Amino acid sequence: MAQTQSTRSCRAHLINIGDELLEGVRPNGHLVWLGEQLARKGIRLQQASIVRDELAPMVEEIRQAWAGCDLVITTGGLGPTTDDLTREAVAQALGLPLVPDPEAEVALRQRFAKIGRQVSDLDLRQCRVPQGALSLPNPRGTSPGILLERDGKVLAMLPGPGLELQPLFAEQVVPRLRACGSACDGDAYVQVRTYGIGAAPLEAKIRPLLLPGMQLTFGTHSGVVDARISPGSSGACRDRMMEVARKVRDEVGDDFVCTGHACLASLAVERLAKLGRTLAVAESCTGGLLASRLTDIPGASAAVAGSIVSYTEDAKMTLLGIPADLLAQHGAVSAEVAAAMATAAAEKFGADYGLAVTGWAGPGGGTPDDPVGTVYLGYASSSGVWSRRIVVAGDRAQVKIRAVNAALDWLRRNLSRYAVEDAVHGA
Repeated sequence: MAQTQSTRSCRAHLINIGDELLEGVRPNGHLVWLGEQLARKGIRLQQASIVRDELAPMVEEIRQAWAGCDLVITTGGLGPTTDDLTREAVAQALGLPLVPDPEAEVALRQRFAKIGRQVSDLDLRQCRVPQGALSLPNPRGTSPGILLERDGKVLAMLPGPGLELQPLFAEQVVPRLRACGSACDGDAYVQVRTYGIGAAPLEAKIRPLLLPGMQLTFGTHSGVVDARISPGSSGACRDRMMEVARKVRDEVGDDFVCTGHACLASLAVERLAKLGRTLAVAESCTGGLLASRLTDIPGASAAVAGSIVSYTEDAKMTLLGIPADLLAQHGAVSAEVAAAMATAAAEKFGADYGLAVTGWAGPGGGTPDDPVGTVYLGYASSSGVWSRRIVVAGDRAQVKIRAVNAALDWLRRNLSRYAVEDAVHGA
């Protein structure tokens, strides 16, 4: 198999444009998403910066980025309003005039005609490009992207909304980067995703398996630990990296989640669908986040029967039928109640499996025995009912996310472990 690396080294500079990013109006999700996409294509993100919607600093940042990198990406500032200045800044930084793009204007007029909207002079600003640049059609918005290739370098201007930026980059920019040898055909590395093992012990298991010169990097997020294996100076092809990944899988055991980028929720939905089984969910402290994560996955309707958010004790009794004496004896945050919630959820929806979460997300609540961060998980199947206690760190939002990941990982392990038993039991 051919190398997965790009044919030439490519250094990138990402410029995120917008006052709202600096003023905390919205998070800079473009950096996270584009950073991962570039790394997967073997492109090194050398630097990232945020610039206000002001022409002079934009021009200076673009000029410096163009001088120091092979690929410059800008996000935002391509709309019709007077503070959308990315086109003007790029043209000024590179000493190019802005010229109208007839094809972009035709596309804009056609789009406006469909929605019954008149085209104004301000709208037509979106149809200008720096001389020599290519307008990239944007079927999800009015502002096309722009691609400029010059002096062996590439400058890509992307619209601000993520729903427009992401498909435009993946479908139009990446193929052009691949064609000019800046991006590799597949992924530049092989990722091993794990849960339940820390980065340090994972590294201790992986290092002895690497070929000389291979590179290893890690990413951790809410209990998930990713190990990325790349060729480095070894010259290894994807087959050799996959061979190492298989050895890692065998070495890690049940803590191995997958090779690649699949999330815990998608793996659970996929497994349930393959088994032809359904899952019902009951939640307390996570407030519907677990069900949301599962139903974010396309095709979840074939696997998720339903969910109940039973946040209070009254809701647990009314919606799930949890006995009052059980709550009084053990408390709402307990192994016994988690197991009862999972069982009740499965029964209410006629599902094959039930999964429940109850805990103290904080900042208030908790007991000496079960402090804030204590979460009980419940799991019910035809083979039996189980509960599990975990303690996670972080603020309220982090506790909820970590609890959901722990529940999804436990579901994943249980589906693998008990699927054969359940099939026999249900026959």
